[in-house]
Amino acid sequence: MNKLKMGLVVVLSAAFIFTGCASWNKTQKGAAVGTATGGAAGAVIGRASGNTALGAIIGAAVGGASGAVIGRQMDKQAEEIKKTVPDAKVERVGEGIVVEFSSNVLFGFDKSNLSDEAKANLNKLVIVLNSYPDTNIEVQGHTDSKGSQAYNQTLSEQRAGAVSGYLSGKGIAYNRLATKGFGENSPKYANNTAEGQIQNRRVEFLITANENMKKEAQKNAN
Repeated sequence: MNKLKMGLVVVLSAAFIFTGCASWNKTQKGAAVGTATGGAAGAVIGRASGNTALGAIIGAAVGGASGAVIGRQMDKQAEEIKKTVPDAKVERVGEGIVVEFSSNVLFGFDKSNLSDEAKANLNKLVIVLNSYPDTNIEVQGHTDSKGSQAYNQTLSEQRAGAVSGYLSGKGIAYNRLATKGFGENSPKYANNTAEGQIQNRRVEFLITANENMKKEAQKNAN
């Protein structure tokens, strides 16, 4: 019961932050989210909202003045990604960034090997990621609900691994990278339409501050 109450409080707090404070900028929201939540809370929010990226970023937040400093750095990085990688959907969330590629931009249908177009897009992203070495990058693979759950889970893991491996081969430090496959379990769009299924076949990059950035942010905040 206590866990349930905490979960409800956290979810309601997040809902307030992201909807009730529409006049706040993303840096202010990031500072507030980090202050109000933590790793466990981020996981609760991620599960409740169906948005694994949101939960992971909230879980990594430090909040307060340090979170505001990190937020400003993420604002700058997000703008650079938008300009450099026009085929990607870029969203600032709390103290992090979510970069979303539809799978058809990166892979052929039902395949996990990167296309030439995919490599060209990832090469553009690498330029920005290498300019901000004090960030962690989690690569998440997702599928639609077609096919068996086991098959979709494996495909999502293979796609996330292929992307992570390519980034590593292009100079992104291995210890900055993590991969997760969610199969069909975390749809962001409706799976009962063809368009929604296409959108759910996606790879997301979660960009968050590493320990070096957090320490520097704390110094600057002080």
